Amino acid sequence: MHAPPSRHSRASPPNGIRLLAKRTNMATLNQLKRTSKRSYRRVGRGQGSKRGKTSGRGGKGQTARAGNKRRPELRDIIKKLPKRRGYGKNRARTVSGATPAPVAVSINRLNQLFDAGTEISLKALQERGIVSARGGAKVKIVAGSEKAKKFTIKNIGISASARAAVEQAGGQIH
Repeated sequence: MHAPPSRHSRASPPNGIRLLAKRTNMATLNQLKRTSKRSYRRVGRGQGSKRGKTSGRGGKGQTARAGNKRRPELRDIIKKLPKRRGYGKNRARTVSGATPAPVAVSINRLNQLFDAGTEISLKALQERGIVSARGGAKVKIVAGSEKAKKFTIKNIGISASARAAVEQAGGQIH
């Protein structure tokens, strides 16, 4: 059994200091905020210390050493590849081989297959066998050497020169 705390115990400050702290709103030590960062937990200090021997780093080898920096393999492979065009916002269009290039159809071909005043759509091109029905490929009409007939073109890509030729013939593009 312990002795009862004496009048001059270190557990609490003497009455005079306690009264002074109350009167002047002085902060006592236990009310102060911590200003320094708590020191890191020391590891590797004996088997009884929870983090002894391997210090929470597993076994031996490169991962257990200080300055453990294993380079990611994929990064090295990427760095060895030459830079290619279109790495920005256009990468999907310029670099990726997943998106097929549109099938170019010249105005000369359209003049042979369609009469003037006909509406040309993807379905009409598929019916005439210009584009395969199952491929799902995009189509772009390009200018040819002949003048265009008066066509109405719907939902098909068209080059600027082909557009000018169709509009000059009195056709429409939707």
